[in-house]
Amino acid sequence: KEAQEIADKVTKELGGSGIWGVEFFIGKEGVYFSELSPRPHDTGMVTLAGTQDFTEFELHARAILGIPVLDIPLIRNGASAVVLADKENNAFPTFTGLNEAAAFPNTAFSIFGKPTTRPYRRMAVALAHGTENTTELVEKAKEVATKIKVD
Repeated sequence: KEAQEIADKVTKELGGSGIWGVEFFIGKEGVYFSELSPRPHDTGMVTLAGTQDFTEFELHARAILGIPVLDIPLIRNGASAVVLADKENNAFPTFTGLNEAAAFPNTAFSIFGKPTTRPYRRMAVALAHGTENTTELVEKAKEVATKIKVD
């Protein structure tokens, strides 16, 4: 709730239209701000797993074009996990383990196409969806993400 209140306050003060990716860390002492992106963000890509009627990209376009956004019911549970680079590389990266990652049912992944890597840079996202609870889906998405290696 605290993160939602902070995100609402910050985005209203900045103004504009569209989706804001507002990222926080949750610690023992409370909520800590991490990042703000005035655009669709990889943290919202769980919408690509068919969890609702509109993806974050469709919602962003509707907002900036002034097209109404109707109710957005949850269709199915979903979760995501990022694939991080572990080293710096100025050449275009290659990915391995894609066949293994693609073998999991009710999952998908998206590679972002970034031209270089550095430690902890987000390079892809793994998605999981289904009737399982969110905790189980997070673990499934993480398992898919571990199969994808950035070289």
